Amino acid sequence: MTADTMLSTAPAAPAGKPKTRRMSTPKILLIISGVLIGLSLVHWLTGADDVTSQGAIQAALQAAIPLGLAGLGGLWSERAGVVNIGLEGQLILGTWFGAWGSIEFGPWVGLLLGVLGGAVGGLVHALATVTFGVDHIISGVAMTILAPGLARYLSFLAWSDTPGAGATQSPTASRLPRVSVPFVDELAGLERRQWFLVSDVAGVLRGLLVDVSIVTILAVLLIPLSWWLLWRTSFGLRVRSVGEDPHAAESLGINVYLYKYYGVIISGAMAGLGGVFLSTVSSAIYREGQTGGRGYIGLAAMIFGNWRPGGLALGAGLFGYTDALQLRRGSESVHALLILVGALLLALAVWEFRRRNRVVAISSAVLGVLSYVLFFSVDKIPTALVQAAPYITVLVVLALAAQRLRPPAADGKPYRRGG
Repeated sequence: MTADTMLSTAPAAPAGKPKTRRMSTPKILLIISGVLIGLSLVHWLTGADDVTSQGAIQAALQAAIPLGLAGLGGLWSERAGVVNIGLEGQLILGTWFGAWGSIEFGPWVGLLLGVLGGAVGGLVHALATVTFGVDHIISGVAMTILAPGLARYLSFLAWSDTPGAGATQSPTASRLPRVSVPFVDELAGLERRQWFLVSDVAGVLRGLLVDVSIVTILAVLLIPLSWWLLWRTSFGLRVRSVGEDPHAAESLGINVYLYKYYGVIISGAMAGLGGVFLSTVSSAIYREGQTGGRGYIGLAAMIFGNWRPGGLALGAGLFGYTDALQLRRGSESVHALLILVGALLLALAVWEFRRRNRVVAISSAVLGVLSYVLFFSVDKIPTALVQAAPYITVLVVLALAAQRLRPPAADGKPYRRGG
């Protein structure tokens, strides 16, 4: 019997651990439909046009892509049993090498160099944690501290004599091409008619399918590709096995160290691609501090998604949408969305109460009531609260979802061959 056969017939989870619920395609489509109807109701009730406009959806997609790529990097690493707090540093390496390669050799080479830069960061993290047994958190923090210093030093060497550039920013970088799905932009007239649901769907489709970067398309394709590799191939089965029980994997002849290296290097490459997006798609320039903590929020999206690509994508979309609202009449839009947020929290409270999960039920009910109190108390949300909305969303979602989460069993645990 082969190692892959023995692993595939092993129990999915140790006894006593909560079973994970997989999101089927019909459920995902139902969730998307429910969200669209909810946003349409908010638009109709409040007149807040930007909750479903093309500009808001484009901004949300642009904010979600680097978060999703960072989260996808965290998924690969943690499925191999290595916590990668250094995603922020690997994002920074991706931004710098992506911009430098684009300036020096063109956008396609910049894309490749940015991915390689993140992968090298992952290799360093793997060397420290897997080979030398350094604590995963310490190694990740060190990566996050060292990467900005390295980027500044390289910027000084590369651009100190360039007008308009220097140690903290690059010259203008070349951009990769953008594409649009034919005829979708013709829905602009339909969007302007303000018909319930129909105009909202038109705005969403235009935001998702018009003037889309090649990097965005690549990032979206990596979600199902990662799922297929991790859950439908022998390679992915071995990666996940070393994250669940490395000693059992070792007993089946799997090179645990090698597959941990695979997971962490792929993790760094994903984060590097997210960095390329920031420096060559979101803007056409590298700037110091450009990542803005997206590596950490990407990890939060991964946890929200329960270490699965589909849930991760939903989490990145949620956090990206709340972040994008800051740029699109944020006070008005966030104020309007309190209606939907309150309804969702109260519905969650009822659901959890029926399941006798009283802590989450009471917490959700309190937050739902507070949402409506805030909605009826003010006409516009204060700017400071709007700017904090993405981070509040992260905290609330993770707090309410904490009891349903199941990380890989050996995630973050030290491993030594034969131990």
